[in-house]
Amino acid sequence: MFNGLIREIAKVQSYQNNTLSLKAKYCPNLGDSIAVNGACLSVTKLYEGGFEVELSRESRTHIVIENLKDKVHIEPALRYGDRIDGHLMQGHIDFIGTLEKIQKDENGVDFYISLPKEAMKFMAEKGSIGVDGVSLTINEILKNGIRLTIIPITFKETLFKDYQVGRKINIESDLLARYIYAQLQGKNKGLSWEEVERISYLY
Repeated sequence: MFNGLIREIAKVQSYQNNTLSLKAKYCPNLGDSIAVNGACLSVTKLYEGGFEVELSRESRTHIVIENLKDKVHIEPALRYGDRIDGHLMQGHIDFIGTLEKIQKDENGVDFYISLPKEAMKFMAEKGSIGVDGVSLTINEILKNGIRLTIIPITFKETLFKDYQVGRKINIESDLLARYIYAQLQGKNKGLSWEEVERISYLY
């Protein structure tokens, strides 16, 4: 599990044979889980000043491979008892979004992101979403996507400041939204309060 707060911006040394080599100050242990642009990957090799992670076929088919160059967001997995300042994230990329518009305002920067039609059922105003591994709040639901507001500190401390219109983005929908949707499948009625409470314990 992760909470969507970026520990560091790592530099990509290479990506070949499904192995990503990263230069970073953070030093994981062999076998540790670490989120790279939001995707949970396992550390397979350590070396001075960095480490390697391996991408399975499943990972490669669900993430934006073209962004594994230059720099990436990294976040180590949560430990029991860690403080959660973002929201719980699994590191499982559900969809690929596209940055359609960037608009600056006095309180930050708005990102307008288009999403696949099947993603929209998991979106809710003021709900949580993972964007390239960063925990954000959905400010507005649009016809084919969402609007997010990036506050100045997040904009400064992440790669968001370098994003340009047209960029493909890893999207992780909210864990609770996915569980509730799964429970509702095949039902003709809504959930009882007892069922909602039971699902919330999973979150």
